[in-house]
Amino acid sequence: MLFYSFFKTLVGKEIAVELKNDIALEGKLHSIDQYLNIKLLDTKVSDPERYPQLVAMTSVFIRGSVVRYVVIAKDDVDVDLLQDAARKTAAS
Repeated sequence: MLFYSFFKTLVGKEIAVELKNDIALEGKLHSIDQYLNIKLLDTKVSDPERYPQLVAMTSVFIRGSVVRYVVIAKDDVDVDLLQDAARKTAAS
């Protein structure tokens, strides 16, 4: 639940998601659930020449099991909050 709680703090922020099939999408995080399924708004594909069929998408739902990486801006990460949560999880 640590990652779920962390990602909930990022709702409304810009993130990039790389999928296991090498597609990379960027957009505003609209919602995330306990399975780490992600809904992005204002979605843009990172490589429109390679995936022209995805250019028209404006919002997308991504199943958590197909996510390889989530890239977050450094300024959006509250390191102290994340460290405290990790300590509490490790202690219990």
